[in-house]
Amino acid sequence: MRRTLVLALGAVLATGGVGLPVQAAPPGAPAASLDSSAPPGWKRPRNPMGQPDLSGYWSNATLTPLTRNRRISDKAALTAAEAKALEKLWADALAESDTPTDPNESEAAGQAKLSGSKLVEIRPDFIAAGGDTGGYNTFWIDPGTHLVEIDGKYRTSILTTDNGLPPARKAGAPAPRGGGFRDSYESYETRPEGERCISGFGRNTGPPMLPNGYYNNNYQIVQTPDAVVIEVEMIHDARIVRLNGTHRTDGLRPTMGDSIGRYEGDTLVVETTNIPASQQFMGAWKTLKVTEWFTRLSPTKILYRFQLEDPEMWEKPWGGEYTFNTLNGRTYEYACHEGNYALPGILAGARQKEKEEAEAAKGKPGAE
Repeated sequence: MRRTLVLALGAVLATGGVGLPVQAAPPGAPAASLDSSAPPGWKRPRNPMGQPDLSGYWSNATLTPLTRNRRISDKAALTAAEAKALEKLWADALAESDTPTDPNESEAAGQAKLSGSKLVEIRPDFIAAGGDTGGYNTFWIDPGTHLVEIDGKYRTSILTTDNGLPPARKAGAPAPRGGGFRDSYESYETRPEGERCISGFGRNTGPPMLPNGYYNNNYQIVQTPDAVVIEVEMIHDARIVRLNGTHRTDGLRPTMGDSIGRYEGDTLVVETTNIPASQQFMGAWKTLKVTEWFTRLSPTKILYRFQLEDPEMWEKPWGGEYTFNTLNGRTYEYACHEGNYALPGILAGARQKEKEEAEAAKGKPGAE
């Protein structure tokens, strides 16, 4: 199956050649050029307050992963024909994986089946979810159906680094954290915030704000004279960006960091510092500054760009870009409660396991 998919992708992308030039990490506000999909004569709208109008319901669901999958392409962008062919392969792989879960199938067997699927060939990050896809069969997921398209170029990664990968960390920089919570059952406080329904899993809220690759990648943007509020569907986070303010100096680190914004022409620029350890990004948080740019490209798109700066982690700033697309509908309350109900069982199960392991250890030769 894997060989078949690789051959199919090879045929699709055989037109490859010299890769398209990659944009450098955003050094400032995005260029003001309109997207090619904007209607002739269209002008960026302004709201009654005179601000660039970014309000409404949006989605950042996309097939484009954060980092480039070189098994698909080593180019920064694909042609329209290549992108369409890859999107069809994805749709076929998703349909192939949309089968009922066998209740008698072991987790290991499910993981093995997933690892050999077309789905993981195209999106290797799905293998980290376990089970079919995060415990769901693919009927329940909504990762998007299209690649990120910016002015006719179909991006193979959200990151805009030369190779579509994060840069190397400085010598001695802290390594990224993550994954350890799965085996931490001392207390509800050591369980992940997503499981406890405190904040979303993945990076939907940010900063930087990224699609999680599975579902609920929807947002509502509300603008006032003094703030911009970004309501995130996943879990229920409401990110408040204070306009024309200054960063706090009291040492406190709000859940989503301290975000201040300003309008530069047609662009909303947001700078975030004071990010807490719980929201670290690839190991960076203490001295991390994230800058984001939101620019309306067309009636149906917002260009989102982000830049990461941390002198303790990386030699120079780097970042990425993608587009928000209009959501055909609106967001409703996520109302996460599963973790709240499940926590007593999770912790009780851990105590029972510890008891059984202690009793088994007593029966071993040499045990006191």
